[in-house]
Amino acid sequence: MNSVSSAGRPVTTAAGLWFLVAATGLAIFASYIGISYGRAALGGPPGESRWVAGDLLGNALLSVHLVFALLMTAIGVLQLIPPLRRRLPALHRNLGRVFMVGAVLGTLSGFYLVWVKGTVGGFVMHAAISLNGLFILAFAWLAWREARARRFTEHRRWALRLFMAVNGVWFFRVGLMLWLMVWRAPVGFDPKTFTGPFVYALSFAQFLLPLLVLELYLRARGRAMVLALTLVLLSLATAGGIFGATMGMWLPRLV
Repeated sequence: MNSVSSAGRPVTTAAGLWFLVAATGLAIFASYIGISYGRAALGGPPGESRWVAGDLLGNALLSVHLVFALLMTAIGVLQLIPPLRRRLPALHRNLGRVFMVGAVLGTLSGFYLVWVKGTVGGFVMHAAISLNGLFILAFAWLAWREARARRFTEHRRWALRLFMAVNGVWFFRVGLMLWLMVWRAPVGFDPKTFTGPFVYALSFAQFLLPLLVLELYLRARGRAMVLALTLVLLSLATAGGIFGATMGMWLPRLV
């Protein structure tokens, strides 16, 4: 995220801190996806698996969704490392193409999983997930268009927006576990049906809030110290949510 020249050193440093925290959390999440679903695919404990015997189309799309989720989590972090982008531009371009294709296929398969195969939550949550998906498709197109036109500053801005939108599902888990750590109870939602005002709000906040913070970062002129402090606080909150998600959601399903 330090490709934006308008942000001062405090903001750049604070953004780097957030990225380091987020990259660590995304690495843990990617490991969880790979181990949990890979083990389920090989006939081990199912974990969070939604494989259904005989549902060839649903299982195939679920596999596509999970494979690209794993790839995009790893590739997305690599794409935001400036030295890698500067020293290996060809690798950056090729990984970017894989990321964009994965974003599109993962989103389209996600639409099927939400509206046809079915998932947790009610209509409001499904609508929020679908809106997130539309953002992903739009950002992927705009990032690709700007890269093709060699407008690299605008390309990076849209690619950053794409990164935030793609990781909405991760932001949701981190936010949920941070909420549970604070309240020590499922306040504002029913854990059995996964419906209620909090999860509905979080379903939209999972991509709108990161995108809002990103826009503030991209336009940080004259507000550097305030934004830097905000990013530090968000880094601490993200770290807390990652710890809660790791200990309460991901690690228990791997042991």
